[in-house]
Amino acid sequence: MENIDKYKPAIPKTYLILLAGIVWECVGILLIVLALTWLSKVSDNYRYIFAGTGLLFALLIHHFGFLRIVDKNLKRILQMDGKKCMFSFFPRKSYLLIILMVAMGSILRHSIIPKEYLAILYIGIGLALILSSIRYLRIFFTEIKRH
Repeated sequence: MENIDKYKPAIPKTYLILLAGIVWECVGILLIVLALTWLSKVSDNYRYIFAGTGLLFALLIHHFGFLRIVDKNLKRILQMDGKKCMFSFFPRKSYLLIILMVAMGSILRHSIIPKEYLAILYIGIGLALILSSIRYLRIFFTEIKRH
């Protein structure tokens, strides 16, 4: 087992927090870019309605959903000792959820649902991810200053 451990890409827990924040930020940006691409094909009046609805949806998802996940994950990471595998910035069971979400996103993008309606969902989740990633980044900088 020791031979395998020496090949693990281990990093300090502080950088696990940074990595989690970067991943959430990048996925959020990707989702918003997709949504804005879809909304660019919609008339101006409707574009603002769909984007505004997505924004409201994002605030709800961020506050009532993602912040709890972030806090739980931060607590788990901050309790770690020493260097850990760089992929442990999420718990193992979360990777199954990520696979499921990616598959659902693919199914939705290829469904008959009009893209402007999907844009609401994509803006909501994307912006909520970006807003929630700020907590990871804030804790990262707090931890860096402490050490």
